[in-house]
Amino acid sequence: MIIGVMTLEFRLHGNASLKGKRQVAQSLKQKLRNTFNVAVSEVDAQEAHQKLVLAVVTVSGETARVESSLAKALALVEAISPAELVRCDTEVFSSSGEA
Repeated sequence: MIIGVMTLEFRLHGNASLKGKRQVAQSLKQKLRNTFNVAVSEVDAQEAHQKLVLAVVTVSGETARVESSLAKALALVEAISPAELVRCDTEVFSSSGEA
């Protein structure tokens, strides 16, 4: 089993409320989930108004499929996000499934 995790950090210029941040986050999360069937969650800076950190996770039996899915997700985010993407980290893990 191959697990891919992509962490995206955004700067929300001019945003002065958690409500505005939540609108941006919900929009990005829903588009990623619907388009790529990935798990998406806000993972850091929940109380910061101008910083948004999302984690995108996907699982597959093939490394190439995981890497491709995360690359396409990143391209979508870069194309549609109203916020500035300031950091993107991608990690791919392999699990043998043994306990």
